[in-house]
Amino acid sequence: MNMTEVKAKLRYLRVSPRKVRLLADLIKGMSLKEAESQIRFSTKKSNPSLLKLLKSAEQNARHNFRLKSDNLYIKEITVDVGPVLKRYMPRARGRAATIRRRSSHITVVLGDKK
Repeated sequence: MNMTEVKAKLRYLRVSPRKVRLLADLIKGMSLKEAESQIRFSTKKSNPSLLKLLKSAEQNARHNFRLKSDNLYIKEITVDVGPVLKRYMPRARGRAATIRRRSSHITVVLGDKK
């Protein structure tokens, strides 16, 4: 049995991991074509970036391992926390409130269903 795994990573995406996970959990386990259509019809901010990452993983599979894109599926997709940018917003009575601008690291692992 051939256990080929193809990886692609996207780091420092300026979207909160919690928001990216909504879309990541939706496409986990799907074939590449199904996942692509799900992403295209979703209205999330992370859509273009996630689509680009899937395309990159597909190209890695075709170029590095000579796999057919019809046989590929999303074996694993993880969304991890990236660095947090801290900003301050002035509030009443001279106080300041912290604004946390979160970022994400996404890793996609494609599997070959033969």
